[in-house]
Amino acid sequence: MDLHHVTARLDVNDADLSGSRFNDANLSGASFNQINFSGARFNDSNMSGWRVNDVNLSGAVFDNLNLSGAVLTNCRLTGVTIDGVPLEEMMAAWRRSVGG
Repeated sequence: MDLHHVTARLDVNDADLSGSRFNDANLSGASFNQINFSGARFNDSNMSGWRVNDVNLSGAVFDNLNLSGAVLTNCRLTGVTIDGVPLEEMMAAWRRSVGG
């Protein structure tokens, strides 16, 4: 499925998209609820304004994305990397910076 020139809002509910590859995709403003994205790869894509709820992102890889305004709630994020950096390390650095 080519999502490069998608202009309509994308709302996805209760789907197994584990191991999927998203390259150069326009997913801006998309809404995902109860999705399995474990092991998925997102590369060179626009994911601004994402609304993600109750999603399994375990082991997902995010590289070179626009994630501005994205909101993730109640998600499983174990093993996620963003631009090659493990999310756990990013969160630990953030906690140290705010004195937590």
